[in-house]
Amino acid sequence: MTTRRGFLRVTAGAMMAAAAGHGNEKPQAGGAPTGTVPKGRYDIPDGAQVATRDLGRTGERVSIIGLGGYHLGIPPEAEAIRIVRRALDHGLNFLDNCWDYNNGDSERRMGKALAEGYRKKAFLMTKLDGRTAQSAREQLDQSLERLRTDVIDLVQIHEIIRKEDPDVCFRKGGTIEALVAAKKAGKIRFIGFTGHKDPEIHALMLEVARANQFHFDTVQMPINVLDAHYRSFEREVIPVAQRDGVAVLGMKPLGAGLVVESGAAKPEDCLRYAMSVPGVSVTITGCDSEGVLEQALHLAIGFTPMPEEERKALLARTAPAAENGKWEKFKTTHEFDGTEQHKRWLTTSQI
Repeated sequence: MTTRRGFLRVTAGAMMAAAAGHGNEKPQAGGAPTGTVPKGRYDIPDGAQVATRDLGRTGERVSIIGLGGYHLGIPPEAEAIRIVRRALDHGLNFLDNCWDYNNGDSERRMGKALAEGYRKKAFLMTKLDGRTAQSAREQLDQSLERLRTDVIDLVQIHEIIRKEDPDVCFRKGGTIEALVAAKKAGKIRFIGFTGHKDPEIHALMLEVARANQFHFDTVQMPINVLDAHYRSFEREVIPVAQRDGVAVLGMKPLGAGLVVESGAAKPEDCLRYAMSVPGVSVTITGCDSEGVLEQALHLAIGFTPMPEEERKALLARTAPAAENGKWEKFKTTHEFDGTEQHKRWLTTSQI
């Protein structure tokens, strides 16, 4: 079965061709243009700060764009640390990560970057795969150690992609039990969940939460120019989340890099669209080089929403590529499902 990392390698050549004239961006699972955007291409003024939004009802303010954790495992470690720190210096405070990214190296690198006073600048999020209370506790303890922190601002249940996942998480001895206990113990502040498969599964997770009198602080989902046409999280989940007072985190603004490969839209347009969707608190995008980070900062500093006419024209151009989810493989295949390829992660902390 194709793995996430293998998929990135296989499609690199095609993606670079598709992105010609836009920095020869390579594909990525997290969503931002990546690869060879040259450092210094964008003029980022010293002291310029990324705009912020409310994170639902949490009382927190977060940057409108977030730094994806997976891609921090791609460049040399020193560059990854510079990426995190430069992002924080410009007010990009929402940091994404996951217990399983790059066998834990993404968390370890982020932990090193958050030393020397940088932790206080960050709103730190990571994700856990465990579907049992025991596995969730073990994974959380490992994440705390790697991230070099006593408390993680937001922990999310990773990859709610199966119809049985909601009941599994909420059953006695399930993930929710461990996260609630961790919150009471002061190890985490907020709780959320993520997924990229089907908006019906997200809606079911929110329904099961209501039935259990539990309130999620956040929910993470794909938001991009193709999603708007097929199995749309934007149309089907955001209204439910807003009704329940759950903050929306957008991911895969480039459709895991495949929107650019399809030729449907340019990287900058993809990011601007995702950042403009009403109801989204933060758009999480991966940056595997300092040049790619500069591109994200350029778009997020002084950001203004995409005008409606431009939005309509962009959606009209991308409609053919969205047909049957052919370019949203994280919805229609298992190529991006880490927990499907490594089901042991659901019940053990070993990676």
